[in-house]
Amino acid sequence: MADSSIKIAVVGDVHDLWQPVEDRLALQSLGVDLVLFVGDFGNESVEVVRAIANLDIPKAVILGNHDAWYSISDNVKNSKKNECPYDRTKEDRVQQQLDILGKMHVGYSWLDFPELKLSVVGARPFSWGSSKWKKEAFYRDRYNIKNFMESTQRISESVANAAYENIIFLGHNGPYGLGSEEHSICGKDWKIGGGDYGDPDFAEALSQSYQMRKTVPLATFGHMHHSLRLNSHRTREVIATNDMGTTFLNAACAPRIVKNNDGEYRNFSIVNLESGQISQISLLWLNSYCQIVSEKILFKHKIL
Repeated sequence: MADSSIKIAVVGDVHDLWQPVEDRLALQSLGVDLVLFVGDFGNESVEVVRAIANLDIPKAVILGNHDAWYSISDNVKNSKKNECPYDRTKEDRVQQQLDILGKMHVGYSWLDFPELKLSVVGARPFSWGSSKWKKEAFYRDRYNIKNFMESTQRISESVANAAYENIIFLGHNGPYGLGSEEHSICGKDWKIGGGDYGDPDFAEALSQSYQMRKTVPLATFGHMHHSLRLNSHRTREVIATNDMGTTFLNAACAPRIVKNNDGEYRNFSIVNLESGQISQISLLWLNSYCQIVSEKILFKHKIL
């Protein structure tokens, strides 16, 4: 059984908006036991990853598609926006990020937290989403994985090796099967008519986890920003649940730091677990004095 009360902060897509001192103080003021990072720290932003690796709070990290932005060759085009700022024949910034994070990076891996009596299992790292297998050369060369089936197997092996029955899944993109509307938690918002852009390997690995009799209270991810590209009149659904007792959280509230005349505000998604079950999920905004200026309750469940 997991500890009776656990407080988890989930940090959505960073996109270079991370302030080491201010964010550490904010997390300390919130009194969290664990921090989960869903990736997209920047376009291969090694120094941002280094700063997060130095955060002195228990944490787990997965890297996102932007964290391999220049190293996946079909993404680098003849434009100033996508022009690689370094010599890729002399540097491998994807590997630099992986080396900096070490075991903190749970993509295709896992991390046990004995003090919390739970394990964090990573889904496929660097995911771009879609029900089509993309970036074939990247996954073949980096991980010797050639398709969704092999990817699922790698994730499920991590589940089997995890020390605890209580599993939290951490992905960059979410699993397939959570809705196909443009406003769905993993729905296409850049194409009229929507579509499910979740990861099939994540979904199948989750299903196999249930077959292993694992308890999965939370699966969290980002990638699909809360604001919709083709519809400014509503925002993305950020919570979903299934019949197996798993709550899904999309934490990609971007930009995660905003400025106005009153100063800066930063957001964190906060997940409270009681006896291994989620009691509440909220989206918090904190000011520069670590004061909570806004709290939106996203999910609430009475624990019996």
